[in-house]
Amino acid sequence: MSHHATQLDRAFHALSDPTRRAVVSRLVEGEAPVSILAEPFDMTLPSFAQHIRVLEECGLIVSEKRGRSRWCRLVEEHFEQAADWMQAERRRWNGRMDRLEVYLDKAERDAE
Repeated sequence: MSHHATQLDRAFHALSDPTRRAVVSRLVEGEAPVSILAEPFDMTLPSFAQHIRVLEECGLIVSEKRGRSRWCRLVEEHFEQAADWMQAERRRWNGRMDRLEVYLDKAERDAE
């Protein structure tokens, strides 16, 4: 399996969790400390930190220590890889649907 596929698998796995998707949505607005990111969730900080770790391990976010806080930010390039994959799949399925439409139109005309 290629590195790109493995990274893509890890990114989609990370984004399969609603908590992690919410963190990503918040980080779209700009970097933030973990304590602020954790506020909306009813979980302990160590439990929340596991979500941050998953996002970091797949490369969707990076974090750095600043004073007593850990700040997180998005790594846009890794989202672009996922978006590129989804766009390629969309093109492929659109092509299939176009061919199906042509086939069904022909079948309908032949049946008349």
